[in-house]
Amino acid sequence: MRVGIVGLGIAGFRPATPEYSWKELMFEAAARAYADAGVDPRTQVDSFITCAEDYYEGFGIFDEFVPDQLGAVLRPTCTVSGDGLQGLASAYMQIQTGLIDVAVVEAHSKASDLLTLDGVLAHGLDPVWTKPLGMHAYVVAGLEADAFLRSTRTPRSALDRVVAKNRGNGLRNPAAAYGARVDPDQAGASEARFSPLRRLDISAPADGCVVLVVASEAAARRLKADAVWIRGIGWASDSPTLETRAWTEAAYARLAAAMAYRLAKLRTPARDIGIAEVDDRFSYKELQHLEAIGLAKRGEAGRRALRGDFDLGGRLPVNASGGSIGCGNLFEASGLHRAAEVVLQLRGDAGRRQVDGVRTGVAQSWRFVPSTTGAVAVLGVGR
Repeated sequence: MRVGIVGLGIAGFRPATPEYSWKELMFEAAARAYADAGVDPRTQVDSFITCAEDYYEGFGIFDEFVPDQLGAVLRPTCTVSGDGLQGLASAYMQIQTGLIDVAVVEAHSKASDLLTLDGVLAHGLDPVWTKPLGMHAYVVAGLEADAFLRSTRTPRSALDRVVAKNRGNGLRNPAAAYGARVDPDQAGASEARFSPLRRLDISAPADGCVVLVVASEAAARRLKADAVWIRGIGWASDSPTLETRAWTEAAYARLAAAMAYRLAKLRTPARDIGIAEVDDRFSYKELQHLEAIGLAKRGEAGRRALRGDFDLGGRLPVNASGGSIGCGNLFEASGLHRAAEVVLQLRGDAGRRQVDGVRTGVAQSWRFVPSTTGAVAVLGVGR
């Protein structure tokens, strides 16, 4: 059974949204997604999925507070305590059972309301292994970045090029909180943070919400929708401990991609994929993830970035949206935003950042430090 994305809506995407509550962000994104899909959530949606971690919200049993603004009152609603792309995988599986025709996936960030973000990262995502060390969670990213650069012999200047590219791409995207003209030299000269990472290597938090409407092929035909099909989707976790995890590669992304490519029957992803949206919440992660999911050979991503292969107009445009460096770190909504941006590209609705002629794209997510969990979705149009 084919499963497709038939509607999307986004709201917010700013460093702070004091005029919105998180419920209002969710309502606005959902209303846009329902209008895009042409569905009535009260009568035509069978399942609602929210992707949230209670620690980010400030209260427990988060899905108790979700139904009103999604139009899901007294309807099946569940929470995926993970990234939005993991929620999309749940919707895909629900529809594949044949029991559900249409599902809605929601993920959001209201990071500007958080007074204790560092504490959430330390305790909410890893209360056992890393927190007792008493260090900032980003120290893990700095150590991993150093291991990646050394093992692959990637020049530090490649990270600066990623920053300049993604901040620049963000200028073409109205849903980008941090689009700017940044010279690679500026990126490399920004303040040192978690060596070798500098300030501009780290995506800044943003508020926003993404809602996708997902449907079976039969439902998509009834809705007369211009569907983008989920050809394959996969997810995986690496070790939670610092002592036993992979430091020089993103093993979770490699495993998730293998699953997604197998379902999509995609044997040569580097040749068949026309656009990629990958997690870049630290600049080195874009390069590490590209190598992990088979879109660049090991040790080549940095040099290809310096050649411009991943630019708009390059051989494989990567994060044409601006990624998280350009759009902002949406935390649990980051992966769903990667998928939404691929959908816009495949539908030809990406505006000034549109890449012509793409028919297959990949979205990849990571749940953020200090976790080692990720997901990959292969999306396409036509048969």
